Amino acid sequence: MATTTVNAPRDPNTLSNYNNFLTQHTVVNFEVDFKKRTLDGTVILKLISISDSETKDILLDTSHLDVKNVSLKGNSILSNWQLLPRFEPYGSVLKISLEKEAEEGQSFEIGIQVQTTDKCTALQWLTPAQTSNKKQPYMFSQCQAIHARSLFPCQDTPDVKSTYDFNITSPLPVVASGLSTGISEEHALSTDDMTPGTSLYTFKQDIPIPSYLFAIASGDIVTAPIGPRSTVATGPEELSASKWELEADTERFIQVAESLVYGYAWSTYNVLILPPSFPYGGMENPVYTFATPTIISGDRQNIDVIAHELSHSWSGNLVSNASWEHFWLNEGWTTYLERRIQAAVHGEPHRDFSAIIGWKALSDSVREFGDQHEFTKLVIDLKGKDPDDAFSSVPYEKGFHFLYYLEKLLGKSEWDAFIPYYFAKYKRKSLDSYDFKSTLLEFFEKNGAATKRLNNVDWDAWFYKPGLPPKPEFDTGMVDVCYTLAEKWKGFGSDKGVFEPAEKDIEGWVANQVVVFLERIQDLDEPLSKEAVHVMGRTYGFFTSKNVEVVSRYLAVGLKTKSEEVLEPTAELLGRVGRMKFVRPL
Repeated sequence: MATTTVNAPRDPNTLSNYNNFLTQHTVVNFEVDFKKRTLDGTVILKLISISDSETKDILLDTSHLDVKNVSLKGNSILSNWQLLPRFEPYGSVLKISLEKEAEEGQSFEIGIQVQTTDKCTALQWLTPAQTSNKKQPYMFSQCQAIHARSLFPCQDTPDVKSTYDFNITSPLPVVASGLSTGISEEHALSTDDMTPGTSLYTFKQDIPIPSYLFAIASGDIVTAPIGPRSTVATGPEELSASKWELEADTERFIQVAESLVYGYAWSTYNVLILPPSFPYGGMENPVYTFATPTIISGDRQNIDVIAHELSHSWSGNLVSNASWEHFWLNEGWTTYLERRIQAAVHGEPHRDFSAIIGWKALSDSVREFGDQHEFTKLVIDLKGKDPDDAFSSVPYEKGFHFLYYLEKLLGKSEWDAFIPYYFAKYKRKSLDSYDFKSTLLEFFEKNGAATKRLNNVDWDAWFYKPGLPPKPEFDTGMVDVCYTLAEKWKGFGSDKGVFEPAEKDIEGWVANQVVVFLERIQDLDEPLSKEAVHVMGRTYGFFTSKNVEVVSRYLAVGLKTKSEEVLEPTAELLGRVGRMKFVRPL
């Protein structure tokens, strides 16, 4: 009689039965069709049964997919498969029935012919007019959190990791979240000499990754080196500026991260600068970070986005949250590592300065949700919910503050010894908050003083209490000067003040100090006068700045005063920038 194997699923946001079968390897054979706006081809999943004779049904996540047929071991077409009715917000189960219950350890190779549809939530298709040089169309994917299922049937959960082979046919260059293994010409040029020929681009990802890190992009893409193991990819017109922006710091960031954790595992670290419609700051796809063009500001002031996405090469990509309920394990750790990089490169005050900015973002999120809302907890309940609805700064900043608290509690040298241990133990694995807690206690179990401190941690409050965590004492030196200048502007133009703005007011400031200053101005009880907004923009160069972080805040100040002078620049910015961080406030 077979014994029952209990593999409790930890992710409520997948419909797959990954407690019975696990995906070990995925082969994706896709043709990019810009005219139809589809990916069309065959996906091969190599799965292994991890339960013994419990079920003969393989359940895979899909969403708005056209599944054409299913085959077993690449040759025999299976007739016993069906797409079950859609279950919101998670999509439709692809149910594949085997001839009999699977034995533990038994392997299966499933081939699925599939085509994406116009309801695919993972792809964005751009016309030539939506790109900077207006010459070629563009396509890119964004699979986090549960959108890979709209590209191909899969176990769409961060609790399952698979290696990948990518075979992508496209008329335009392709990048993917794997290492390139070659380009081969598939077809000659078409009769229209202006239309590129079609080539096969192949990539391999030998480190197992969750489905949300599957990524491809195709368009008018060229590349340039930005370090000994790094490349930037972008449009031809943006290449020179992008190379200059990133080449000074990328390798230094990698080396600092390696000193904190351990060696970089993905061979190369590259950055794809996407067209302006990309809605996020960055996406940590392995090998190629997908990044917003707003970081290319001509002053190297916004590349902390790269420090963040690079840090994901350890936290998130190698060591992953088992479900989106424990998203802080990805983003809290990444924000913590990002700020350690900042401290190493720029000095310790910059870490606290960044944390102060983060505290404001956290406070804003808590205020918007409400301080008793489920989504302001560190560990949240996502049963029956779309993980995208919970997205905010909470897992980033509340997660950072928990780790920062533990660092201060244990002492930096003790804590720093734990960091590589943690990332080594869960390398290529997924974990939840309870794994994190037990690992921390286990590491310090022979250290009596540390164990005593950890036993006094209110774990339930940190994990489950909504609202803001305790606020630590920060070094406020870099922020105090911003607040002082904002106070001076309160009296500008009145009989009470004799403040005369000058360019030297912000001389030597980093861009984020200007951001803090402008956000302080936005929060004034009485908005500035239109004259003050005009003088500020001219004196400090906000009208001519290419730094969207700065310009967007300045425009918000102007809109609050109903200044006609900022209306046209605001419309122009909204017409060329898609990043939600800037679009929503304006």
